This record gives sequence, C-alpha cells and structure tokens, in this order.
Amino acid sequence: MLVNSILEGHLEPDAPLPSSRKLARQLSVARNTVVYAYQHLVDEGFLVSRERSGFFVNGDILKGRVQAQKPTKSSVDAMSWDQKLVIQPDQFRQNSKPANWNNYPYSFICGQYDQQLFPIADWRECCREAAAISAIHDWAKDQVDRDNSELIDQIHKKLLPRRGVWAETDEILVTLGAQQGIYLAAQLLLNNDQTMGFESPGYVDAENTFGVFTSNLKALNVDQYGLVPDKAFSACDGIYTTPSHQYPTTVTMPRERRQQLLEIASKHDMFVIEDDYESEFNYVGEPTPALKSMDEDGRVIYIGSVSKTLAPGIRLGYMVAPKELIDQARALRRLMMRHPPSNNQFIIAQFLKRGYHDSLINRLSHTLHQRWTLLGDLLEQYFPGGSHRPTFGGSAIWVKGNQTLDSTKLLRRAKEQGILFEPGEVFFHGPKKPKHFFRLGFSSIQTERIKPGIEKLVSLLEE
Repeated sequence: MLVNSILEGHLEPDAPLPSSRKLARQLSVARNTVVYAYQHLVDEGFLVSRERSGFFVNGDILKGRVQAQKPTKSSVDAMSWDQKLVIQPDQFRQNSKPANWNNYPYSFICGQYDQQLFPIADWRECCREAAAISAIHDWAKDQVDRDNSELIDQIHKKLLPRRGVWAETDEILVTLGAQQGIYLAAQLLLNNDQTMGFESPGYVDAENTFGVFTSNLKALNVDQYGLVPDKAFSACDGIYTTPSHQYPTTVTMPRERRQQLLEIASKHDMFVIEDDYESEFNYVGEPTPALKSMDEDGRVIYIGSVSKTLAPGIRLGYMVAPKELIDQARALRRLMMRHPPSNNQFIIAQFLKRGYHDSLINRLSHTLHQRWTLLGDLLEQYFPGGSHRPTFGGSAIWVKGNQTLDSTKLLRRAKEQGILFEPGEVFFHGPKKPKHFFRLGFSSIQTERIKPGIEKLVSLLEE
C-alpha cells in the first residue's frame, strides 16, 4: 500500500509518515508489523529514518522520472492504424474459450489442465532449486541464442526416445510452446510461391499461421485414420499434420499410412511439419512411433510440447529438424526474443531430470483413461453412432450430431446450464463449414462431473 502511494504520487517526497503506533491503530494490526514494514521500505530505498523525527518518504526515489501532463487527444490528423496495418490477425477465426472456464461446473473444453492433478510439491522443489545462488548465476546471464544445455540433454535423452525419435543435440531448439515452432517453420519455408497443405478439420491457429506467409492454402481431407494422403498432396510444397492424435478428431494415424505419407512427400519433394499433439496419452495397445522416427531423408520437422502435460501457461516446447534448418530457426528466434526465459528452462530441466515428468504422465494417463472410458460409454449410450471413441486415447472425443444441429447455438443454451464444450465449425476450412460437429474435452473436468454434465447436455438436445 505504501509503495503504491509513493509511486503514484499520493505521498509527496519528504512527506512524514504516521508513527508506527498510530498507523497500527488505524489498520488494526500489531505495531511490530508496521515497524517491520517501515524498516523494509528503508532498506529498499522508499523511506528514510530520521532520529527522533520518524519515517519520511525518500526524496530520491522518484528522481529520474519525466514530469509531464497526460497529453490530450487531438481530433485533427490522428494516425489511422487500420490503414497502416499490413495484416489484421484479430480478424482470423479462432477457437476462443471463456477466460473463466473453470467457473463452469461442466467444462468439457480442451487444452486446459485439472488443477487437482498439477504436481505442486514437485514443481515447487524445482523452483527452489532455480532460486539457489549458483543456479541464478547460471541462468541470469545473457544466453544470446543458446538454450539451457541440461534441458536440451533431457529432451534428447528422455522425451524424444519415448517417441522413437533419435536426434543430435544440435538438431533441437527450445520454443515458447508448440505454436512458436510452427510459426518459425512457416516463416522460414513459406512465401506466396509455396502451397501449404493442412488438415480440415484441423488446428485453426496452424492454418492462420500459414496464412500469414502464403495465400496458397490447401485443405486436406481427414478420415477415421487421420490425414488422407490422396492426389491433393501433389499440389503442396509442405504439409502440416497431427498424426498421434489428430486435432480435433483425436484419431491416430496407423503406421502404414504414415509410411505412405512419407513416400508421397519424398516423391514430390515436400517438407512435413509433424505436430506430435498429445502423444503421451495412449490407453490401448502400444504407442505408435512418431512420424519423425520413420523419416529417412530429413524432411520431417518435429514439434513437441511440455506444456500439454504440465500446464498450458508454462509455454515451453521444442522443434527437432536437421541441423541446417535448426541453425536458421535459432537465428530467426534470436531476432524475435533471443531465447525462452532461462529460468523457466532451468526449472523444466530439473523437472525432467528428477523423473517428475514421467511420474506425472503416469498419473495423468491413469486418470484420463478413466474419464475416456466413462465419457465414451455415456456417448455410446446417448449418441449411438454419433460419436467414435478414439482408438488409442487423447483428451477429447469428437461428436457428430444430427444434420440439423447447430452446435454454436447449442453452446449458448448449454452455458446457461453451466456446460462448456467446443463447437466444431471453427475447425473446418472453407465457406461452407458443417455445424453439427462438436468436441468434448475431459482433461480439466473432474471425473464425477462428467455423467451429470452429459445428462444435462442430452436434455438440451432433446428439447
């Protein structure tokens, strides 16, 4: 309170503060609390103590600030930013979700985490390690364009082998989430001479990213096995795919189709961006190796993420590609933000090194498997033939409603009942988007709320 009052000019320089006894009485706190606060602010330079006079605002604390009145807005010749902008990204369609999603009792949305499952004790331990003096001296330095070597080592030895991917350390780049990896690849490889293929339905922000750099976009078909490698491929210079759990349908591409995709890419000399979305959550059978693990001629750019298992706010991912591409991505990243925050990289490295990440995946897989089974059974009961539980796992189920259903209108009704889900229209490319699909996520909703939430949703559909 005192700091804000000083910095906002409510307490003038050299102004006396109330005695500790008087302020304690006014605030109904112990006098020692006030004395401690005053002394702390003396140490921080906000106050000065004068013998037998008390505490005063330090007149030097506001030095160096420009004293100026707030400018008045002019109605003449004001800058028109709409005319200056080359692109307007806020006009892109997006899969928007309410910021207060966790206030809804039946939140079937994707990309969020269950607060009860976050490994708080493990995370705090790694954060305390990052606050050690030796650690601070290590990560506080300017790293220019380098990443934390221990984190790279953990990605190299622990994360990638889980997916059957073997890469050298100079073929790995840390990114601010998977999205930055996609953006870096698009900026390096696309212009209006190139055509970029992507899945439809698919990840809308990947499509938006590609649209920033080329207007030649090609929507590719998706079926029950994921991306369909048909004749439309021949028109593309690059392809984006989510083979582990196709976004948004969450189906898994079988090994035979992955091989077919790579053969077509090789024949037409295309690059492939593999977003290994939710590869950790596999509940049935053996996990299918990443597309990158089958890549023999170095044309697959692999995008992974730690945020998907830990929490979306952590924003840490990685890109794996041949060294010559990683070198250019590193140089481009340096122009944007040099490197992701080194303290965060240090914490994640410790989290991986101590086995906490593997332990978390095991716990999440067990809980999500229970939810996957329960939600799938309920959908088979209430939507016979309308939903297909993904063969292997994931954290959502894609539902096909009656042709007359408008899932966006249904969502407006559902919100009134405390229900959230994702209408499917936004995931499709083109002017005529089907409206009768929707997506039910179960990563953030507690297990005991799934059944009552589905029953309420079904009653709305019956109405």
